[in-house]
Amino acid sequence: MNYKNLFRFALALLLIVAGSAVFAHGVDEKTKAFLVGNEGAAFIPFLYIGAKHMITGYDHILFLVGVIFFLYRPKDILIYVSFFTLGHSLTLLLGVLGNISINAYLIDAIIAFSIVYKGFDNLGGFRKIVGFQPNMKAAVLIFGLFHGFGLTSKLQDFEMGQDGLLANLIGFNIGVEIGQFIALSFVLLLISASRHFESFKRFSTLTNTLLMTAGFVLIGYQLTGYFTK
Repeated sequence: MNYKNLFRFALALLLIVAGSAVFAHGVDEKTKAFLVGNEGAAFIPFLYIGAKHMITGYDHILFLVGVIFFLYRPKDILIYVSFFTLGHSLTLLLGVLGNISINAYLIDAIIAFSIVYKGFDNLGGFRKIVGFQPNMKAAVLIFGLFHGFGLTSKLQDFEMGQDGLLANLIGFNIGVEIGQFIALSFVLLLISASRHFESFKRFSTLTNTLLMTAGFVLIGYQLTGYFTK
């Protein structure tokens, strides 16, 4: 695999999981109308909306790409993804049920920072520059909490009714996990395929550098929105 093909492969990986930064977190008019007008429990529709949101949630998926990038054993992947799931599930439920409101731009900027953080870690930045290796399970859990608040801010925009809210939130959260599983399955296939090439080290360096770059761009985008809107 030459350098040009390596670059294209890494870029394709990010494009597949990133989608469009402009449209990825947007809610289409049909979904928006449903969320605003829904009354009572609607478990299946909310499950579908949660799955769709996670598949198109470029920032959540980019972070998870960094998390699983160097994980080879299914057991390790399950452990780290479970820590992330625990974190975002807690804050999603508590945030909506407790009506905890945090500025969406600031939360999304922190989520973008989590992408930079994991790319930096995968490049060995902590060991080389800082001189120590943070506990990554704790980091994944903590960032998962912020990712959950990001999901919370999206749902709070629609001021959903209290009737059937818990069932709807559980459906949405399960949908998020389904979407996460689908997206990560494709990512794992791509990463696993790249490990068969001698150029995997260059591929990993390039991919994680692109992850950091994407994270910095998203931080700038969100902070611009915070200060100008």
